[in-house]
Amino acid sequence: MVTRDELLAVYETADQLHSPEAIDAALDKIAAEMKAELGDSNPLILCIMIGGIVPAGLLLPRLDFPLQVDYIHASRYRDKTHGGELKWVVRPSKSLRGRVVVLVDDIHDEGLTLAAIDHECKASGASKVYSAVLINKVHDRKNNTTADFVGLDVEDRYVFGCGMDYKGYWRNAPGIYAVKEES
Repeated sequence: MVTRDELLAVYETADQLHSPEAIDAALDKIAAEMKAELGDSNPLILCIMIGGIVPAGLLLPRLDFPLQVDYIHASRYRDKTHGGELKWVVRPSKSLRGRVVVLVDDIHDEGLTLAAIDHECKASGASKVYSAVLINKVHDRKNNTTADFVGLDVEDRYVFGCGMDYKGYWRNAPGIYAVKEES
């Protein structure tokens, strides 16, 4: 179990990679790109829980066109620092048949979770599946996946804030932070 002292120490020593202002600007950019691409398509926005809750909540009011919202919960991390097998907790409640679907998540890391969810959406009849992520982690382990709408890039470090967690905590941190690297 992680202690309160450890959690406070991680936050207090973390490097802030992106400020709340940079996040706002990135969300404005994503919204403009989404409106240009999807504004006439009546998309179904699928928030990927739990990490996608903060980015989706900040993004949705910026999307000034007709859309529907639902959520899914599929995870590879389950409060751990390394991903494992994908586990489905909640599938979409709305039909995806013939719909343009936008997956909204916190981060595009290796892309395994997004790829599995994309595949499931297409198997459920979605006509087109897009992905929107607040953060793209820059490294060469992407498994041939990319996100369609990306807010900001981060270096290949353990990051938290704006939906991303540190051992199940700090999803509520107002910026994007990286755990201090030990020297």
